[in-house]
Amino acid sequence: MFKRYALLLLMALTAGAMAQTGAMKAPDALVRDVTEEVLGTLRSDPSIKAGDANKTAELVETRVLPHFNFTRMTALALGKEWRATTPEQKKLLTDEFRTLLVRTYSNALTSYRNQTIDYRPFKMGPADTDVTVRTQINQPGGRPIPLDYALEKQDAGWKVYDVMVAGVSLVTNYRETFAAEIRAGGIDGLVKSLRAKNATNAGPATSGSAK
Repeated sequence: MFKRYALLLLMALTAGAMAQTGAMKAPDALVRDVTEEVLGTLRSDPSIKAGDANKTAELVETRVLPHFNFTRMTALALGKEWRATTPEQKKLLTDEFRTLLVRTYSNALTSYRNQTIDYRPFKMGPADTDVTVRTQINQPGGRPIPLDYALEKQDAGWKVYDVMVAGVSLVTNYRETFAAEIRAGGIDGLVKSLRAKNATNAGPATSGSAK
């Protein structure tokens, strides 16, 4: 399910507009502004439209990754098993999960077909540090898809730690699979499995450590 909608996640998480310095943007403004920018890029960039994998990977690496909290996403996907991992295992798991998601987004980017986004009413209190921004994806010839973003406030800005597609959580979606891998081969077995998936789906490499 999430592979099918990975492009839709990317559309609202691209971070080009956040390159500017200044006051921290509100989470709904962040989602709205960068969505409009990435839609423009998808419609106009000739290399991406032609299927340039390196250009696509660069787009994900430079504009999407700064707005994910991959460590929290990985911890939520593992659930209670996260507490039983060593610091080294935490890093390995986070790096491999990050790579898995990035390659999913990169591969999906080329399937853009003029989707548009509606932004739902948003409210937050002055002291709120954990919010949900609700949107709706409109697909030509298809039914609208609810797409919601859970964000937390950090010193560097708002970070996405979960995405809900039609009410289904991204991290929860992975939890059952991760639990089965851990039962079969432990934490190290899960790392090995993620590494194998990433090798099978290997495209242009991404660099940098998880946030």
